[in-house]
Amino acid sequence: MKQSYLNLQRVTAIAMLAAMSYVVFTFLQIKISLPGGDATSIHLGNAVCVLGALLMGGLAGGLGGAIGMTIGDLFDPVYVIYAPKTFLLKLGIGLITGFVAHKLGRISESNDPRHILRWSALAAAAGLLFNVIFDPLVGYFYKLVILGKPAAEVTLAWNVASTSINAVISAVAAVAIYAALRPALRRAGLAQKLEPHRA
Repeated sequence: MKQSYLNLQRVTAIAMLAAMSYVVFTFLQIKISLPGGDATSIHLGNAVCVLGALLMGGLAGGLGGAIGMTIGDLFDPVYVIYAPKTFLLKLGIGLITGFVAHKLGRISESNDPRHILRWSALAAAAGLLFNVIFDPLVGYFYKLVILGKPAAEVTLAWNVASTSINAVISAVAAVAIYAALRPALRRAGLAQKLEPHRA
């Protein structure tokens, strides 16, 4: 009998990822104020999206990170207007990371540590490269067209810089944590309940 995609362990893990991404994004960020009452920040919230996608596949991992950071936006008066953009972009990080890791690299089917490390690093880089390109770009048009903010050009360079820094830090952190966590989950028998090809 085939298991449901959303078994109890996966739902619980998505909720834990959402909580972790909220905490990391909200309480462990370095916020940088920008002209026009705007802000950007250095944070590790994207690392949670990537880690979740490596552990559970793109949809589950992306949902966990996207939900947590969107809630973070909703509780922050500076970021509240960006909540829809955050949800879509963070989900995109997860979907791309999961696709590269599990569909192309097939890391959940491998026992070769070098293969897993190589493909998890490539997947993290792909997901976060998407964010480096589209977060500032979508943010620029979002501010200019939807919000009518004339300071969109001024904040673009800051957003590119902060998104690039976040990408490098998040990639390193997510891949290192995944490399340490995966063997422990396998020994505990939890990996097969979380990984996309087994769920």
